[in-house]
Amino acid sequence: MAGIIWLASYPKSGNTWVRAFLYNLFLNPDKPVPPNELARLTYGDSSKQWYQAVSDRPLAELTDAEIAALVPKVHRHLASLEPGTIFVKTHNYLGPVFDVPSITMECTAGAVYVVRNPLDMVASLASHFGTDIDGAITMLNDPKEGAPASESQVTQVYCDWSTHVTSWTARDNKALLVMRYEDMMAKPIDAFGRLVRFLGVNANRKRVRKAIDFSSFRVLQKLEKKQGFRERSVHAESFFRRGKAGEWKNDLSPEQVDKIVSCHHEQMERFGYLPD
Repeated sequence: MAGIIWLASYPKSGNTWVRAFLYNLFLNPDKPVPPNELARLTYGDSSKQWYQAVSDRPLAELTDAEIAALVPKVHRHLASLEPGTIFVKTHNYLGPVFDVPSITMECTAGAVYVVRNPLDMVASLASHFGTDIDGAITMLNDPKEGAPASESQVTQVYCDWSTHVTSWTARDNKALLVMRYEDMMAKPIDAFGRLVRFLGVNANRKRVRKAIDFSSFRVLQKLEKKQGFRERSVHAESFFRRGKAGEWKNDLSPEQVDKIVSCHHEQMERFGYLPD
């Protein structure tokens, strides 16, 4: 594959876990790669440095619409950074922003989309964005949800969880691999093995197993505690919290579960997330 391979997900769905696995797979190190080194393999599509690189004016002088108009130039710039494949993380939904596609197809080689049960995701969202569970549920259910521009990032557009998931996964595409967070936990050899085959990487089972072990949640937590992680939110004590499936049964009230299910029933059913 040549061009951008998007590592896409709604926030707090396992994107960083996939990035850690890929870095450990490709580098094949003697010890786990620290999380702070992940940016050496995977770039972020919302980083202001890429936008400033293709703009002849300071970003502070541009409107949101003018920044959105730079997206194709940014993606062409990113695609030119490597002679072959380049991995780019995105939390943006796949669709137009100010009439400009959020993903530039001419620069795209493929995409890996990571989906996670929204019932489990809300606690991580709450911690990351400095809100409570109800606030995180509001985020998941808001069709206009996104992250405002910050000192280092341009505005990101998420939409509600179902819209985000549907935008990336509604159509079958041989250049798209959909990974369930829960399968990555329960059947890592199968889940990450599919990723390795999708990318066409020549790696034996021992190497894949090693990359899985080196990027395990336990290892990432330990490395973050020891060395920190630049992507940790200022609102959260740590980026890697619990990383478990089914914790929603302890975290959410029946009313909170109903708020999520009533809004996202169709996509939750599609991915096997509806509670019994």
